[in-house]
Amino acid sequence: MNKFIFVSGGVCSSLGKGVAASSIGALLESRGLNVRMVKCDPYINVDAGTMSPYQHGEVYVTDDGAETDLDLGNYARFTKGRLSKANSITTGQVYESVIRKEREGQYLGRCVQVIPHITDEIKSRILAVSKEDNDTDVVIIEIGGTVGDIESIPFLEAARQIIHECGKSNAISVHLTLIPEVAGGELKTKPTQHSVKSMQETGIQPDILICRSPVIMDEPMRRKIALFTNVDPDAVFTSPNIDTTIYKVPLVFSEQQLDLVILRKLGVESRHSDMKPWLSVMKHFEKRTGKVRIGIVGKYMELHDAYKSLYEALFHAGLECDVEVELIKVDSAGLEETDNPSSLLDVDGVLVPGGFGQRGINGMVKAAAWARENKVPYLGICLGMHIMVIDWGRNVLNWADADSTEFNQDSKHPVVSLLEEQINVTNYGGTMRLGASETVNENGTHILAAYGEKHISERHRHRYEFSNQYRNEMVSSGLKLAAFTPDGSLVECVEWPDHPWGVGVQFHPEFKSKPTAASPLFREFVNAAKKNK
Repeated sequence: MNKFIFVSGGVCSSLGKGVAASSIGALLESRGLNVRMVKCDPYINVDAGTMSPYQHGEVYVTDDGAETDLDLGNYARFTKGRLSKANSITTGQVYESVIRKEREGQYLGRCVQVIPHITDEIKSRILAVSKEDNDTDVVIIEIGGTVGDIESIPFLEAARQIIHECGKSNAISVHLTLIPEVAGGELKTKPTQHSVKSMQETGIQPDILICRSPVIMDEPMRRKIALFTNVDPDAVFTSPNIDTTIYKVPLVFSEQQLDLVILRKLGVESRHSDMKPWLSVMKHFEKRTGKVRIGIVGKYMELHDAYKSLYEALFHAGLECDVEVELIKVDSAGLEETDNPSSLLDVDGVLVPGGFGQRGINGMVKAAAWARENKVPYLGICLGMHIMVIDWGRNVLNWADADSTEFNQDSKHPVVSLLEEQINVTNYGGTMRLGASETVNENGTHILAAYGEKHISERHRHRYEFSNQYRNEMVSSGLKLAAFTPDGSLVECVEWPDHPWGVGVQFHPEFKSKPTAASPLFREFVNAAKKNK
């Protein structure tokens, strides 16, 4: 029988449930277990694809084209288990499925209710993940939101039923809470006590507590928490504030023997732990020397999580290049009114990420032109590649109105245009070019040098592409078309000629970057910035 670990949170949001769940997955993988991760999101949206980055952070894309919560990005960076549409469960998906089944008569005229129909649908989706691969040992299910939220109740009830049906030796509850520090440096346990009480009211007795605290809790405090929450004293752990990197969390949990307690409670025989990959990450972190300043010229700079995977990929690249990457965040809208992008004059590299909508586009074009003219390494991702093409059209080919049809339908030089299959699309949920797609790299290009392979697979999320009607003019004027789809119909990468490193790609390489294996493009970009410094 598969083992299940339900990770929930209490007291307040943003405690780090995703990192905690991912770290547990990393610990169990270090002991030779095969882990699958699942995120249960209580919002009624079918997926995260149509949400504003300011509301929910970035949209993480899987190989099969699922637009998911950013926590799946954490799962991918910390663990090896496959991620797909099945690993993201939302209230919207659940209700959509149940209502469809009711309309089709699958419930044989019964009154359709939250219990059992909604909870059964949630359970079936969780159990389906456990059965997808024959070698899956443990499924870790993170329940979004905070205990006590009305939206999370069906998911907690589904978790209660699975724990009851599978038995405590096969399914356990891990609850993450907050230990606040009040004036005088005193740590208070009362919020944790109330949070566990709320869990108990749902019918779930937490088996393990992970307490977010400024410092590691001492033994008397752990025993006090255990006494008031009915949790074993050796099952109360601290997730302290870490001022280095989140990739230290698995090591912190390992030092407290969290994985040993989990194995014991799940009835899994103890096995040797191999934490070498995480020790190596920290070793690289500590031996970094010097700093490179990367200017990120984007549209959603106010919220760090809006570009979460991108920032992590830059960090991973810095580890491999033995250099600290300093992020210089530049709101592209602020560059639109200036002819001299002074905020970029002291950076070693420029990165323009993906995005949608017209706001700040001309500021991005100015940033790209500045990087091209001043020979500053540049990486354009999705929209960032479109910006390179628009800049080339306006400033090299002297087409003053060169633009994307996303921003200007009346442009006489639409150098970026809508994909053919997108022309009549009116439903904006899950209808873009999404998921993994093969790219063929051309000889003598930076992209081929980075990957070392002609054929690569990366993930896409876009509606617009390089306009093929301008291929000849672009190439004859010097712009290098560096990669294509296998049939040659779509341009996947452009590069600047006579430039140390100017690369734009249609895909999102940040989604596959890991702390133990940086994205090749990000690694070479940071390396070019390091040389430029």
